[in-house]
Amino acid sequence: MVTKQAHVFIKGDVIGVGFRAWTKIQAMHVGVTGWVRNSGNSVEALIQGEEEVANQMVLLLKKGPPVSKVENVKVVWETPSEKLTTFEIVY
Repeated sequence: MVTKQAHVFIKGDVIGVGFRAWTKIQAMHVGVTGWVRNSGNSVEALIQGEEEVANQMVLLLKKGPPVSKVENVKVVWETPSEKLTTFEIVY
């Protein structure tokens, strides 16, 4: 099993709409690890998992929760420097 890592930067109407909590729920459902946090007026997430589930999570982030309006998503695929075991909301 090869772990893939996606560093995702999400811009749009993504603050104050429950994006981080929704992301954590989706991550637990899909089966990825990592973290999500607010970063200025955007949301940043680090996703780790097998290629199929990591890609599935990235697609979910591109849509966002129903009350959000995702306008731009940048995905940077990286080599994991450490293996994450949980998914957390980082403050």
